[in-house]
Amino acid sequence: MPRIALIVNPRSGKGRGASAADAAVAALRDAGAEVVVHIGSSPADTRRLIGVAVATRPEALVVVGGDGTVSEILPELAGTEMPMVLVPAGTGNDLARALGVPRHDPAGAALLALHGVPRRIDVGEIVAAGRTTPFLTVAALGFDAKVSDRTNLLRWPRGAARYYLAILIEVARLRPTRFRLACEGEDPRDAPGTLVAVGNTASYGGGMPICPDARLDDGLLDVVHVAPMRRIRLLALFPLLLRGRHLTRPEVAHRLVREITVSSPDLVVYADGERIAEKACTIRVRPASLTVMVAKGVTA
Repeated sequence: MPRIALIVNPRSGKGRGASAADAAVAALRDAGAEVVVHIGSSPADTRRLIGVAVATRPEALVVVGGDGTVSEILPELAGTEMPMVLVPAGTGNDLARALGVPRHDPAGAALLALHGVPRRIDVGEIVAAGRTTPFLTVAALGFDAKVSDRTNLLRWPRGAARYYLAILIEVARLRPTRFRLACEGEDPRDAPGTLVAVGNTASYGGGMPICPDARLDDGLLDVVHVAPMRRIRLLALFPLLLRGRHLTRPEVAHRLVREITVSSPDLVVYADGERIAEKACTIRVRPASLTVMVAKGVTA
């Protein structure tokens, strides 16, 4: 009988984590697995439970929650050989999109612990103020980070629509950011712009493909820099952003890096939906640092 450890954040997705966990546990037990459930009462408690779960050496660790939940446990899980299975129960679920995991079928997602195949993926790291924070999706700096701030303040609407409303609000408050960038040992350069996004995955904000070419297992980060823009031009760019077709625009620069340092007096940095840093940071990649279970044939 396969042994599965399940970590659940019942607070994720405004309470969807608890119901998703129930469906996941039922599906795994019906399939003949022995499931031990660990419920985190706080981020610190969730991290502690990861250590407890890994010490029991289960066949896989099932994590029920959103991108933020996975970020909470990354310090304990990255660099180990323990396979992780993601049961999406957050608001954006952009990591699930990148992995091809069912986002509306917690039972189907959980069964990847038994029927999926392992895949090694990269982990991003943000180094700021003497602290290193791992992330898996996209680090947002500038306008997009301010949108994340605004999204967290809004209570309506739900899901991706709340993110798009936050975009419109921040467009009305638009000001360029005085970025200073240095990639992989290059001399720092002034690069004022609307935003900088550093992607390990393609999307953030519940499916906006800001880094459409990003891959989770190429050992590189995709950097997208959008030049200073007037409000009307930024609004005109949104339809291209939603379809991932903005990289061809002259206002948009794109490159692949292993490390980038970004600073600005008004810099705000978000990753995996969480506020991480201000003023300055270095973002780098740890190649092939996490094992996840995915459906057979999924390579995106």
